Amino acid sequence: MSVIFIRKEKLADLPRQPEGADLVMEVVSEGEESRQRDLVTKRDEYARAGIAEYWIVDPELHRITVLALDGNAYREHGVFGAGQTATSALLPGYSVTVDDAFAV
Repeated sequence: MSVIFIRKEKLADLPRQPEGADLVMEVVSEGEESRQRDLVTKRDEYARAGIAEYWIVDPELHRITVLALDGNAYREHGVFGAGQTATSALLPGYSVTVDDAFAV
């Protein structure tokens, strides 16, 4: 499952489809094949697509990894676990408490 954020400037030409997301949050799916796709394949695809920020939300590890596009590849903005707050490099002031993200 993915959640995307698109800046309003890219939505000015509606009803035309916006070109690219600014931020994607990907919830890692169960199963080894799905994990590989979500952790490796999509990371490469999103970097090639120029998506500025990619959050990997991993329910298995209760961890959120925030990646910021640096040229053609991502660099880690941070890896956040239990008791921590994940922050955005792209959106000042935007954050998610890891414990709240995985609360049932």
